[in-house]
Amino acid sequence: MQSRMSGEPPSVPYRPARVSPDAVKQALRADYARMQTRRSVRSFSRDPVPQEAIEDAIRIAGTAPSGAHRQPWYFVAISDPSIKAQIRDAAEKEERAFYEGRATPEWLEALAPLGTDFVKEHITDAPWLIVVFRRDYEELPDGTRLKGYYLNESVGIAVGMLIGALHRAGLATLTHTPAPMTFLREICGRPKNEKPFVILPVGYPAADCTVPDLERKPFDAIAEIR
Repeated sequence: MQSRMSGEPPSVPYRPARVSPDAVKQALRADYARMQTRRSVRSFSRDPVPQEAIEDAIRIAGTAPSGAHRQPWYFVAISDPSIKAQIRDAAEKEERAFYEGRATPEWLEALAPLGTDFVKEHITDAPWLIVVFRRDYEELPDGTRLKGYYLNESVGIAVGMLIGALHRAGLATLTHTPAPMTFLREICGRPKNEKPFVILPVGYPAADCTVPDLERKPFDAIAEIR
């Protein structure tokens, strides 16, 4: 019998269905074609999105890999108009300070093609906001702290999986990171061991939605095969 390190959890068989190489290629080509249409959206329809859809998207995000399997994320999904209004008010105060004082000229120049400013209608227009928190540690019943590892990497992967899941389901998103974001912890009633990571408005694009005419880098500008 193979020896185990002390404290190592037992293993279970992993036998996913074997997929042929051709099927792998077809699946990834199809997925790329779908994901290539993904864009960040700032103009949302107010049409409702089922709560069950948001819950399932978060479940998908929760399957992400994480450092030491600590799963250092927490998702707060908000449809309550009054809470969304509080978040918009606080976010616009921080964004206004950014655009009118904190941002460097170079940063503002980089943002100019996107046409963004401190007015954030998407926060109240989108039927859902998903606020993602990074949980730095867990406090156990005896008062000891269970430390997390690779926190930003783990939460970032989970957010990427969440964005992909929502897009494949036909929904639009935007990664919104006002700075500082401490107001989100207060409004959402989260504990001090959690730090706001990103706000994701979620919904259908508005009927008159437009997005900047941007191009993605070609493959050879982002990767190489050796």
